[in-house]
Amino acid sequence: MKISFVTTVYNEEHTIKKLLLSLSQQTRMPDEIIIIDAGSSDRTRSIISTFPSAFSKKKLKVLIKKGNRAVGRNEGIKYASGEIIAVSDAGCMLDRNWVKNITHPFTKDEIDVVSGFYLPVTHSVFEKCLATYTCVMSDKIDSDGFLPSSRSIAFRKSAWKRVAGYPEYLDTCEDLVFARMLKRSGSSFFFERKAIVHWPQRTNIFQAARQFFSYAKGDGQAFYLRPQTPLLFLRVLSAVFLIFCSLSTTDEQSKILWFSVAALGGFYGLWAIKKNYRYVHHVKALFWLPILQVVSDFAVSIGMSLGLLVRLKKML
Repeated sequence: MKISFVTTVYNEEHTIKKLLLSLSQQTRMPDEIIIIDAGSSDRTRSIISTFPSAFSKKKLKVLIKKGNRAVGRNEGIKYASGEIIAVSDAGCMLDRNWVKNITHPFTKDEIDVVSGFYLPVTHSVFEKCLATYTCVMSDKIDSDGFLPSSRSIAFRKSAWKRVAGYPEYLDTCEDLVFARMLKRSGSSFFFERKAIVHWPQRTNIFQAARQFFSYAKGDGQAFYLRPQTPLLFLRVLSAVFLIFCSLSTTDEQSKILWFSVAALGGFYGLWAIKKNYRYVHHVKALFWLPILQVVSDFAVSIGMSLGLLVRLKKML
């Protein structure tokens, strides 16, 4: 069983060393490593070429292909000689047993896709709070319905061919759409909780807002509706409607409406704290969890709406 590891990079000079180091320390090394560079203008390729590790020139191959991650991954997988493709992202760090754990289930012929897991890397209370919005908490995993991110996934090349690869029209959400395509094609999935990738979180609220917006825009372009999205839109529209009414009514009516806005806002904040505080356990979380909920709701509603419009415009 030959294993090809595939990842994409673009101006990753500050993160690529961590991925390469974690890859070089694997208890089961892949048979080949294929890195697709989208045209980096920094020191990314130089760092890769001079990285002191167990990688031989024959084992490590760097390809140049401009485009988004889906384009890069498809190019790397086309070039790969392994029957098993293991994929992760440049900004991540692999657990030392990741390759072994994510490929072991393929000893069973009926397995087509192995869904790995990922854990947040956090250095502050803010990052711990953000992780509750960007990651699937371990106690909430539905192993049957879990769609793997391509920061931790492995699949047979034949399964990739069956769905014609990653959807190249998407800049984000391409990995979830790819996983959904594999499911719908009849591929057999196996969830391997021990195949862990460590994923650093954004460090401030502005980066978080851009992340929420970007992911949601990809969801919109892909027509990918998450279970929580309808309620999210309902919350945002209700808040906008109440505030608009408060600003456009008489003084007495306005007071009542503003009181309603304040009361609902209070319940909203308490709800944000109640559902995620147990993952953080710090007094600062009482501030950051409601703030992140507000930023997430508005960034996601705007991003998804824009993504839907972009997709519909392309279809017309």
